Amino acid sequence: MPENTPRPSSLIHTIYGEFVRRLGGWISIADLIALMAELDVDAPAVRSAISRLKKAGTLLQERRAGTGYRLSPAMGPVFDEGDRRIFHSLAPAELADGWVVAVFSVPESERASRHQLRSRLGWLGFGNAAPGVWLAPARVLPDARRLLERLGLSAYVHLFLSEYAGFAELRSAVGSWWDFPAIEAQYAEFTAAWGQVADGLRHARIEPVEAFRAYVPMLTQWRRLPYLDPGLPAPLLPPEWNAVAARAVFTELHGLLAEPGLRHVEQLTGLSRPALDARP
Repeated sequence: MPENTPRPSSLIHTIYGEFVRRLGGWISIADLIALMAELDVDAPAVRSAISRLKKAGTLLQERRAGTGYRLSPAMGPVFDEGDRRIFHSLAPAELADGWVVAVFSVPESERASRHQLRSRLGWLGFGNAAPGVWLAPARVLPDARRLLERLGLSAYVHLFLSEYAGFAELRSAVGSWWDFPAIEAQYAEFTAAWGQVADGLRHARIEPVEAFRAYVPMLTQWRRLPYLDPGLPAPLLPPEWNAVAARAVFTELHGLLAEPGLRHVEQLTGLSRPALDARP
């Protein structure tokens, strides 16, 4: 098992996104502490992380049989978008589908909005082609529209659908618009951390608690990668693009661990999923 443990707040984010949402959306603080103990995080660290997430507006305190927390309603669209990126955008885009281009201008007096806009476009997988000009595969458009509207940044941005018409060779151009070495380094780190885990579990009998202990840190490390990687068409990618191997490791571990991991959460908390659960 990889030894680098993500921050407690990131682990809690994963537990809510992957499990608690599927079990009614609320969990008691006692049960959350028990789950985090399975990940070698102690109670004071959990309470400190919960305090920060509550202050950020991510979680809302709600008392039932005991004190617990549910996701803020504002986080629903964020996690829905995350599901689409993490679980359903694994294949490269098609070159024939074209591009979404974001052109923006933010007044100097609103420098904070400019910084937020740049960081959010980068987080969606946009590459920076020129000052104030960002682009991504066309399939990113729906998520871009939703994000910009949700953050109140849409007034600064014009979005276009386009195709490339010249003049530089496109494969060379995209190499200057995205930082391929940085993206590949992240994929290499993931594969190095989790490839051997997948090999060891492939033919093993996996207990629910073991699945939970592996799945949560694995998904926590993986879930930022589909945002950093724009999913560029295969003809534009560097030779031997290592995202392919990393995606294979993620897909295999997700298939092996997600369901028994959820069963562990159900067993520990007594919560249950709805009769119809359409998640992957």
